[in-house]
Amino acid sequence: MAGRFQPGTSRATVRGGATSAPVAIPRQVAADAAPCVRRWTPPWPLDLGLVLGPLRRGPADPTFRTTADGSVWRASRTPAGPGTLRVAMRAGTVEAEAWGPGAGWLLDGLPELLGAADEPEAFAPRHRLVAASLRRRPGLRLLRTGLVLESLIPSILEQKITADEAYRAWRLLVRKYGEPAPGPDTGMYVMPETRAWALVPSWEWHRAGVDNKRASTILRAVKVARRLEEAAAMPAEQAMARLELIPGIGPWTSAEVIQRSNGAADAVTVGDLHLPRIVGYALAGERNTDDAAMLELLSPYEGQRHRAARLILLSGRTPPRREPKMRRVDIAQW
Repeated sequence: MAGRFQPGTSRATVRGGATSAPVAIPRQVAADAAPCVRRWTPPWPLDLGLVLGPLRRGPADPTFRTTADGSVWRASRTPAGPGTLRVAMRAGTVEAEAWGPGAGWLLDGLPELLGAADEPEAFAPRHRLVAASLRRRPGLRLLRTGLVLESLIPSILEQKITADEAYRAWRLLVRKYGEPAPGPDTGMYVMPETRAWALVPSWEWHRAGVDNKRASTILRAVKVARRLEEAAAMPAEQAMARLELIPGIGPWTSAEVIQRSNGAADAVTVGDLHLPRIVGYALAGERNTDDAAMLELLSPYEGQRHRAARLILLSGRTPPRREPKMRRVDIAQW
C-alpha cells in the first residue's frame, strides 16, 4: 500500500552509538492526520545517523526506526503527550514532521535534539587516534532530548546483562504496555506512561527476562517521574546526583541517561564492562585498564570526556577478544 512504513535494512553499530541513515530521496507519507512540519538549516555539518544513533535500543527498537528514504523516526512520550517525529536531511536542510499531542513539543526541541546546544568547538584532540576519528566525522553532535525517563528505563534494563537481553526486554514491555505511535501506520510504539509501568505484573517482568532488582528500580523511578524529569534542565552533576538518589541507580546508569537527556559532554560512563579496556587499548595499548586508569587517560579531555570516549568507540580500535562474552542468563526459563 502506497505511503506505508517501509522498514530499513540497516542496523545500529554496537560501538559509538551510530545508526545508518541512508541518503534521503523524495517521498510522500500517507497519514491519518496532517502532520506538523518544521524545516531547519543547521549552520554546521550534520550526520543524522551519528547524532540520533544513541537513542536506538537495538535493531528492533519499537520506538526508533530508520527507513530507506533517509528518514529517522522516533516515538516519544513528551510532557504534552505521545508524539511521533520523522526527520530527514535534504540539501543541507532538516525536514521534520510530527504527529500526535506531543508534535509541537518535539518540533520545538528539534534543534537541541540534533545538537544545537552542543559545543564541539570546545573540544581539542590530544591523541592522534582521536583527532583522526574527529576528522572523519564532521557531522557528529551530541544530542539533547530533554526527556529523562525514556532513557532511564532502558538504561536500567541494560544493567549487568547483555545488550541483546536488554533490547528484548525493552521491546516486549513497550509493545505490550505502550501504545501505537501517532501518525502513519509505522508499527512503532510510544513507551508506557508511568502508571502503566507501575501496573506491570511481576510475571510479565519475569517473562521479559527482567529480575526483581531491575524491575524494583524502575518502579521506584516511575513513582517520582516528575522530579526525575526535572533533571533534564539541571547541570550534569546535579542531574546525576538527583537520579542517583533512587536506590538501584548508580553512576553507570545516570551517565548513560544524561548523555542523552542533557547532552552532557563530560558524562563519561564508569562501571562499564568494556569501555575502560577499549579506551586503554586505544590510547595506551593496555588491555586491562580499569575505571581509574581510564579516567586518568581521559583527564586531558576534562569537560569533554564523553565526547572523547565516543570518538574512541567510533574509531573502531578495540582490543582483541581474549575471553568469552558475558553469559546469557534467561530468567524467563527459571
